[in-house]
Amino acid sequence: MPIIKSAKKAARQATKRTEHNAEIKKDIKAAVKAFKANPSAKTLSKAQSEYDKAVKKDLLKKNTASRRKAQLSAYAKEHKVKLA
Repeated sequence: MPIIKSAKKAARQATKRTEHNAEIKKDIKAAVKAFKANPSAKTLSKAQSEYDKAVKKDLLKKNTASRRKAQLSAYAKEHKVKLA
């Protein structure tokens, strides 16, 4: 357990950030799962948007999100989803 006041605060912040990051990752997983269950342009857009939000909040690296979005696009193309 932290003893110093600043260390206590850092521990509280780390806990909050961990919860927040887990929530964002859960949103990404839900969006991808929804897309794979029902491949459509709308669900693809939602999943890709979740990846963009994660990059914006420094949860994922830009290239990681880009690679995963490309994989989703390939999946969409494979299932003949018409992109808007």
